[in-house]
Amino acid sequence: MYALPKTALLGLCIALAACQSAPQEEPQKTTQLSISESMQAGFEYGQLMSDVGPWADAKRILVDKQGLRLLDGTGASVAEYAGRFEGLDHRVDRRGLLLATVERKRQQAMLIGLDDKRTWSQPLYLPRTAFAIEGLCLYRDSARNDFVFLLGEEGVGEQWLVGSQGRLLGEARRVRGLSLPPQSAFCQTDDAAGQLYVNEENVGFWRYPADAEAPLQREPVDLVKPFGALQKAAAGLAVVPGGLLALDPEAPALHLYRQGESGWQADGVIALDGFDEPEQVSARRTQEGVELLLADERGLHSARLAWQPTALAQPEPIVSLPAAVETGPVPSLGDAADDPAIWVHPRNPAQSRVLGTDKKGGLVVYDLDGRQVQSLPVGRLNNVDVRSGFRLGSKRVDLAVASNRDHNSLQLFAIDRASGLLEDLGQIATSLSDIYGLCMFQDRQGATYAIANDKDGTFLQYRLDGSSGQPRGELVRRFKLDSQPEGCVADDRSERLFLGEEDVAVWVVDARAEMPAAPEKVIGVGGPVYDDIEGLALYHGERGDYLVISSQGNDSYLVLDAQAPYAVRGAFRIGLNAERGIDGASETDGLEVTSANLGGVWNRGMLVVQDGRKRMPEGTQNYKYLPWSAVADALGLD
Repeated sequence: MYALPKTALLGLCIALAACQSAPQEEPQKTTQLSISESMQAGFEYGQLMSDVGPWADAKRILVDKQGLRLLDGTGASVAEYAGRFEGLDHRVDRRGLLLATVERKRQQAMLIGLDDKRTWSQPLYLPRTAFAIEGLCLYRDSARNDFVFLLGEEGVGEQWLVGSQGRLLGEARRVRGLSLPPQSAFCQTDDAAGQLYVNEENVGFWRYPADAEAPLQREPVDLVKPFGALQKAAAGLAVVPGGLLALDPEAPALHLYRQGESGWQADGVIALDGFDEPEQVSARRTQEGVELLLADERGLHSARLAWQPTALAQPEPIVSLPAAVETGPVPSLGDAADDPAIWVHPRNPAQSRVLGTDKKGGLVVYDLDGRQVQSLPVGRLNNVDVRSGFRLGSKRVDLAVASNRDHNSLQLFAIDRASGLLEDLGQIATSLSDIYGLCMFQDRQGATYAIANDKDGTFLQYRLDGSSGQPRGELVRRFKLDSQPEGCVADDRSERLFLGEEDVAVWVVDARAEMPAAPEKVIGVGGPVYDDIEGLALYHGERGDYLVISSQGNDSYLVLDAQAPYAVRGAFRIGLNAERGIDGASETDGLEVTSANLGGVWNRGMLVVQDGRKRMPEGTQNYKYLPWSAVADALGLD
């Protein structure tokens, strides 16, 4: 075992326990324990409350055979809700109290609120799960969305959205299923750090990202010997700022962990002699240390521990903006959606279209409400871009060009300027061996170009011509970056081309075919940009232009001035929209933006991003729309 520092040994107060020392299986200092208040019998679950707002007099939330009870420091009841419940977690703020439990008769998770006037809300019942709920815990994200995690015994779990901005939803929404360790019955979350902690009874404790858009990845906190410091088993745990407390019920012992720069570090073990398989622990910080509530087979016990871990400074949260619209799914399963483009209707902006690539099958066209209006299964298209006024024989059409990975070619589509319908114009061969990204450019003389890149860093620039009625492409320039690129965007007004080298930087070169391509760095990976650098887009404002970058490594979007010195104007994430039941966006590949007034909420333009992880419910990838006005207001843009 690890020795507990002297500063942490000043008083673990355990009801009906005598002063003892921790077992001496390994050399360590003696741990003094002292006695506190008596055991409270008859309670099955309990948690300590923080002293916040109207709940300053409520010290504990307890579950007994009669129901939920809030008690003050003298043990008197502050509020009660009748019923038979098991499991317990809560969140409290100045607006009210949110409780999560399982209603035994229904066998369903239940959420209920208690307002500042101490009036209970209508309970919100989650749909009955396909598994018995062994444990549950609440999570409140930085945008004040409330979630509940449900644990099943056979390694299954679920995350549900249950509230937003301090209010319960009228209907809970399933966010995602979870593949958890078997024999998991206890969990807790760290709201500030966005982490979920789960036990695995005979193995140890695990940490997962708690955010709804985060990947399901785990890291061990501590494991049972010989792989870690736990003697026999892992059960209940509690989180305090900078600290984690976890129970080994069979030892029995309480393990303390202190948060460090490299993760959780063992900070001591306290023997719980006299306890009968303690499995639950609740903790809260006090000026003197940590107050505890421990539960074993005989009931609940009060305790105090003079231990004061220090919370690490958390980075300033990136502002989260709710998605306004989501499209229908792309036809293909798995990692299929990739890059969008926006076509603006020349006479009726409300009839504008969003073009999205399905990199396993073709191109999908959506209206401004996200409804699919067309699908063109022409092959594996990766990136797509649009330019207007392309001469095709005797008429003018708007042109969409995509990179076709089946044939290493340019795939061309004519867009009818009245109906918005796309027509396949065929392909133009390229000499690339592994075509990847693509963007378009129109110079001041009206010539239209398609610029495609290869995974080896090669860029080919083709001048497109349709005067004969059949599109042709002439290779006019070749240049290369040192490693894999994908996203690119041309600024037609200034005749510049921005290039994304995924693991390195965003570069800018002259877009004119006759000019040398000498890359100038715009911004490098590190700091506000996390690799991979994926989609790039330009917003042309009345007072300035902005470059928008998909910073895939931290699921954010960075906005820069599109002119040197390319000042960073801010970053944002696209979060879930609880009111509309739309999940957020993450792991974004491609994006596009327009400054055109498309009417309604799109009067200052629209941002479209690919969503790499479809949640709420889980499903095939799609695209999310966000009004540019939301970005401009959040970041203080002109």
